[in-house]
Amino acid sequence: MASNIVWHDQTITKQDYREKNGHFSGVIWLTGLSGAGKSTIANIVNQKLFQANVQSYLLDGDNVRHGLNKGLGFSEEDRRENIRRVGEVAKLFVDSGKIVIVAFISPFRADRDRVRESLESNEFLEVFVDCPISECEVRDPKGLYQKARRGEIKSFTGIDSPYEEPLSPEFVLHSDQYDAEQCADQLIELLKEKQWIPTI
Repeated sequence: MASNIVWHDQTITKQDYREKNGHFSGVIWLTGLSGAGKSTIANIVNQKLFQANVQSYLLDGDNVRHGLNKGLGFSEEDRRENIRRVGEVAKLFVDSGKIVIVAFISPFRADRDRVRESLESNEFLEVFVDCPISECEVRDPKGLYQKARRGEIKSFTGIDSPYEEPLSPEFVLHSDQYDAEQCADQLIELLKEKQWIPTI
């Protein structure tokens, strides 16, 4: 970090934003294999929060790679930097009083843990979207597994690059047993239980 950078405190605090919005702010971090349903579930959750007048924003892995992380590849180093940047952006949303829904494969535990550690203890919900790779390959909405099996994509998570499942996630969504709408409803109930949002 450059030595001439000084943190500038803002007059309006995170708590001020939360009180104005009428709800808590934090990160819902959806992690899981490609094809597990993370983006679909996250999008439905965001819609439900929007309809309930909850201030929220969705950060999706593919979308972020079109802009903020456009220059990053899929090496282990680039994957870590991808998650680091997203974690910093998510933290800004939390500070602004919003609930930010993050839908990223984020294959490495250490990277997810670093994001958790950058936030206050009650501001991070790790949600494992658990779906067997066999089911993800059947779905294969982008045709990526087929390309990875043919060797056209290298370092593909679950094929030739590891995925480290969460050891103690706040919640597990079994997206092979419940459809995306049901999974989204389960997450909304979790937010109520955690008192992140009012009963909606």
